[in-house]
Amino acid sequence: MARKTSADFAPEVLQHFDAYVHGALSRRGFLVAVAKYATAALTAELILEQLSPQFAAAQQIPETDARLAITRTEFPSPAGNGTVKGYQVQPATIKGKLPVVLVVHENRGLNPHIEDITRRIALEGFIAFAPDALAPLGGYPGNEDKARELFGTLDQAKTRADFIAAAGALKSVKNGNGKVGAIGFCYGGGLSNYLATQVPDLGAAVPFYGPAPDLKDVPNIKAPLLIHFAEKDDRVNASWPPYEEALKAAGKPYTAHTYPGTQHGFNNDTTPRYDKDAAKLAWDRSIAFLKKHLA
Repeated sequence: MARKTSADFAPEVLQHFDAYVHGALSRRGFLVAVAKYATAALTAELILEQLSPQFAAAQQIPETDARLAITRTEFPSPAGNGTVKGYQVQPATIKGKLPVVLVVHENRGLNPHIEDITRRIALEGFIAFAPDALAPLGGYPGNEDKARELFGTLDQAKTRADFIAAAGALKSVKNGNGKVGAIGFCYGGGLSNYLATQVPDLGAAVPFYGPAPDLKDVPNIKAPLLIHFAEKDDRVNASWPPYEEALKAAGKPYTAHTYPGTQHGFNNDTTPRYDKDAAKLAWDRSIAFLKKHLA
């Protein structure tokens, strides 16, 4: 069966799915909303199944890849939840010191897709660490609906403190060169923006379709920014004009790209919103940017 793309779904269905993924619609609410697009062969439940992540099918780098060394790592986070736990990946063979990248997940915690992203980044010559915001609640539960439900119960102040603690700890991680950047997706994109305002020595930040930080904090930014947007993402894109104005007013270095025809989540290759060409271009730009500013 040919893989579904966003073109296979009515725009309204994609809008409802975005609302569902980000908590504005319940599962039942989504099914009711898309019922009019269902047929005898394509039920609302099947539409949801087609739009939902297919982790195994999309995996690019298996955990057994001999080129990588993978550990479960934790760092102290006294201002957060006490400890920040996550997934650390680096090349199995290291010559010299490597730049370090903090990988920030979407609003479902450290799921298999983000673990795969972390492995991909490590293969580009980085030490990559992906915290799991859900670790205080037992970690990613293996179910996206349950993960979203748990995510909504987090104390976000403590969660943000955990990511700040991770960024600080990674500056002295073994085999690291002392330079740390952040890359994040959706929620993680917003948190990457936030980290740029809160971590003075952050080396670079690469937010993918993430909301803007508090604009009053923009003058604090010292890291260069590479910002990726999907064209069809009104919810996130609405925060960009005032954010850009604030960046310009404060004289902050940034580059922003909007990818034509793409949906929110276009880099996530586990769902039909994935756009192969845009994702590759954004990925190549991101890796080059991180190497330039962290190497």
